[in-house]
Amino acid sequence: MEKVTIKDVAREAGVAISTVSNALNNSDLVNEDTKARILAIAERMNYVPNLSGRCLKSGKSYMLGFLTSSIGGDYFTVLLEAMSSQCSDLGYTLNILTSRDSRVIKSQILGKRFDGIFIFQGERIKAEELELLEKHHIKTVLLDRAYKSSNIGSVVFDSYYAGYTTTKYLINLGHKKIGFIEGASDVYDSLERKRGFMDAMAEYHLPVREDYILNGYFEELLTYNVVNVFSRNRKCEMPDAFIAGNDSSAIGCIKALTDLGYRVPEDISVIGFDDISIAQYFTPKLSTFRNPINLQGITAAKMLVDMVENKNEGTIQLLQGKLIPRDSAAAMLNG
Repeated sequence: MEKVTIKDVAREAGVAISTVSNALNNSDLVNEDTKARILAIAERMNYVPNLSGRCLKSGKSYMLGFLTSSIGGDYFTVLLEAMSSQCSDLGYTLNILTSRDSRVIKSQILGKRFDGIFIFQGERIKAEELELLEKHHIKTVLLDRAYKSSNIGSVVFDSYYAGYTTTKYLINLGHKKIGFIEGASDVYDSLERKRGFMDAMAEYHLPVREDYILNGYFEELLTYNVVNVFSRNRKCEMPDAFIAGNDSSAIGCIKALTDLGYRVPEDISVIGFDDISIAQYFTPKLSTFRNPINLQGITAAKMLVDMVENKNEGTIQLLQGKLIPRDSAAAMLNG
């Protein structure tokens, strides 16, 4: 009889592999009813991780930790599904820890038997935390910060190129007054996209107006509100295009502009980043810069396991995305 895998349990339960992993590890991220149902299914299917023997022989726990400040949104759905599946294929279980406090490294990471950890915390992870990970020889892969050392590597998107490319695309459509809606000010992708935007504007000798730089924190509702306030309080003309921090932010921007009486893209073009699942079905279809999120999860899992098993040093893997032109950005009518 073929051995039952964590994928089989997830399929039977109708949930993601990461949900099964968290349930089996008694994580607070899974509510008690769902946890009980998954455990019952695992027992009925005779699913047994059978890690104890390997742990005793190798001194490993065969568990990897994922530390993040949030797991909300399409990005994390795709990332964690890919990462959990790849970890499972490589013989490891993924355990997800959510916290906005980087000190959780000391209380959670250093106090548990993880063979390695993934971190998605941006600039919240300070130099002293990275030094602590290095000191304790904890194999680590960062997912939103380009950094490498003996025990730390990273798998990140080339967000500078993404910001530069989307800006150049809008400029070539005839847009000159371009607003930029930042994500969080301490997040690598937001900082790099803005840097690319600034360099492209400078290359074409176009001014970057301070009042055209807004902050939507990567969230649809916050972006909707900030664009609304910006429009109602403005003492100047509106931009003729917006680059939003991600697709959720772009959708919030478009909804706000529509409610304010502007047409997208006839009056104002809008472009986002990531190419989340709703982007191609939204009205207007969202122009965006697609990031290979699935590949990031797979690459990160392979990198961390390789570092754990082969004692390799960390490297920086920079993943390239591509521009996806759709309907929310168009040439200036008078351009």
